[in-house]
Amino acid sequence: MDAIYVIFFIIIIVLLITNNNKLNSRIGELELKIIDLKNMIRGLNVPKPTVENQKTVIEPEVDYVVKPVSEKAPDIPLPPPPKAKEPEIERHIEVINDPFSNIRKTPKPEPVIEEPRLSFFERYPDLEKFIGENLINKIGIAILVLAIGFFVKYAIDNNWVGPAGRVGIGILCGGILIAIAHRLRNSYKAFSSVLVGGGLAIFYFTITLAYHEFHLFDQTVSFIILIVITCFAVALSMLYDKQELAVIALVGGMSSPFMVSNGSANYNALFIYLITLNAGLLVIAYFKSWRVLNITAFGLTVLVLAGIVYTLPVGAYQISFTYITVLYLMFFLINIAYNIRENKKFITSDFSILLINTALYFSTGLYLLTMMHDEQFRGLFSASIGALNLLFSFVLFRTKRAEINILYLLIGITLTFISLAAPIQLHGHFITLFWAAESVLLYWLYQKSSIKLIRLVSLLIWIAMLLSLMMDWSQLYISQDVRFAIIANKGFITTVFSAICTWVLYAFASKSHENGPLISPAIYNYVAIILLFCSGALEINHQFLNRYPATDLNILYLMLYLPAFVYVFCLITDRFFTTKMSRGVIVGIYAATITVYLLLTPEFFSLQSSMFIAHTADTSHFVAHWIGAIFILLIFYALIKVCRVCFQAYIKPISWILSAGIVLFLSLEICLLSNLLFYTKGTTMDHIETVYIKTALPVIWGVLSFALMWLGMRYKIRVLRIISLTLFTITLVKLFVFDIENIPAAGKIAAFFCLGVLLLIISFMYQKVKVIIADDGEPKS
Repeated sequence: MDAIYVIFFIIIIVLLITNNNKLNSRIGELELKIIDLKNMIRGLNVPKPTVENQKTVIEPEVDYVVKPVSEKAPDIPLPPPPKAKEPEIERHIEVINDPFSNIRKTPKPEPVIEEPRLSFFERYPDLEKFIGENLINKIGIAILVLAIGFFVKYAIDNNWVGPAGRVGIGILCGGILIAIAHRLRNSYKAFSSVLVGGGLAIFYFTITLAYHEFHLFDQTVSFIILIVITCFAVALSMLYDKQELAVIALVGGMSSPFMVSNGSANYNALFIYLITLNAGLLVIAYFKSWRVLNITAFGLTVLVLAGIVYTLPVGAYQISFTYITVLYLMFFLINIAYNIRENKKFITSDFSILLINTALYFSTGLYLLTMMHDEQFRGLFSASIGALNLLFSFVLFRTKRAEINILYLLIGITLTFISLAAPIQLHGHFITLFWAAESVLLYWLYQKSSIKLIRLVSLLIWIAMLLSLMMDWSQLYISQDVRFAIIANKGFITTVFSAICTWVLYAFASKSHENGPLISPAIYNYVAIILLFCSGALEINHQFLNRYPATDLNILYLMLYLPAFVYVFCLITDRFFTTKMSRGVIVGIYAATITVYLLLTPEFFSLQSSMFIAHTADTSHFVAHWIGAIFILLIFYALIKVCRVCFQAYIKPISWILSAGIVLFLSLEICLLSNLLFYTKGTTMDHIETVYIKTALPVIWGVLSFALMWLGMRYKIRVLRIISLTLFTITLVKLFVFDIENIPAAGKIAAFFCLGVLLLIISFMYQKVKVIIADDGEPKS
């Protein structure tokens, strides 16, 4: 029976899938067939359904109504079912009487509609808008202008029109384009602007051809016509409120003098024209915030002036200086007019143009003064620029409409050029002083205004100061024949001032909390230390080379200055400054100082020998060496303290290195001391040193070994005891292998006696404290 139901379910599903449109009409027929099946089932002996079967059958929810059909079902007589089994059979039939329940309950999956692939311009709508609204119309107007040009050329080649007619056709075509643009100005603003630009271009080229090719107008008339076209373009730009038209007018106006040029240089007329053109630009800048126009005007004017200034005749320098001053003032007003009128905020481009305008005016003025042989007025010229900017800042401050940043900028320019007057008027090393002060001033202005451009300029000027300082060193200290006053000379003062300014920059930078500084404040600090050190080192080196030539005393005093500077500076920094250098840097400085000192020890022996034998210098100068040696001992002590506190993880290699350095240092210094004590005219330095190496040196090493052993036992540092035993071993090997021959009996007795006593003492110490050293703890701090 289950197989019959499955077959019918499959048939019904196939019919539903293949013929959904006829489903409603066949529902009635299917109901008739179901009734027939019921009648047939009643006549069969159906077994009682078990509990397991009932669990597997899901009772459907009948939620549809069977529509009546036109044909009446035939009555088929059925045998009466057994009464006892009827309820169970009927219940079973009710359970399975809806074969469509699973189909009705299972929702039909919705068909997946694949979205159509977007086109390139649908994915980039802004690009489509740019091409459709901007690029195509500009290409179109360019093609149209070319077409008109080809048509006019064709007409000219076939002699259809004369020269006047040709010019008229060009003007007519340009006028038609402008008229069409004016008609479309409200509905199609961008398109109308392009048409106006094309019309203006036709006007410019037509008048240029009329002058050069057809000679219909002379130079003056052609120039006046071009000026009228420029004024017309400016009026249209104001009417349409289009910056693009103003830029076109500007380019056309700048090109007009060259369009009607006949090769002769009329500098006065050209300067007057540039001033007139920029005066119109000043009027526009007062009413419109068109920064692109201002930048374009500034750039084109600078290009034109660059070609003019360097080709001026001798007699035109003075009047050109006046014209350039007027243009400088005009561009200053152009770039502040609208912002002051509307009380708007200045942006980076505004500050950039103001700074570049001032710098170019200053450099051009210096050039013109030099060409006029009036170099004595360069300092006055620099001070006048500072005074002029001070006047500007005062006027803007009184108006109370200027942004605070522009006031800071003008004050910075004022101080800069007033300070620059002295170095320009005097000598080159004052440039270094000025740049050092200016870098500090600009960084202070940056902190007050938060204008990042000023911080960048401060960094660039600081770098320029360092380069200028190195040039000063090469000029001042390269010659040994020029004698300077001690300390009170331009080289020392300039270097100290540069170091102080650099340290002030470090103080400013370390207090500021801006994101992404250009350089780390620590760089300023380290450079300031280096400059401060160089100020004294260069002074000592130059003074001794100049006053004591061919004596090498400069090395002696430099090796006093180096450890003294390092020790005193690190001591002051550690005790009196809140911002301290890192311990790693301090260790590096100490180690480098000791290394340089030890590497130059052969020079000390050579200098001592020349003092005793050749009498190149008084032996009293060697006191500077002993003072330097005391500072080296202090540096050793400070280095040991720092390493014990901060570098416990590397205490073993550090102990070996420091022990070796101390042993080497003391061995060499005591050798120099023995030379000083035992040298006489009857003995040679080689003999004294040989005796010292074979007799005194083993004793010294033995004493040092004993000191290391005592420290190792006192502080329970095993590595020091190992170093002590190693040094004892080296001393014994040296004594029995190399020193036993050719030494005096007294020296041999003294060496062996001292070493023997030291070894016995050490052995006793080991026996005395063997319980303590058996289990070494952490070294005491």
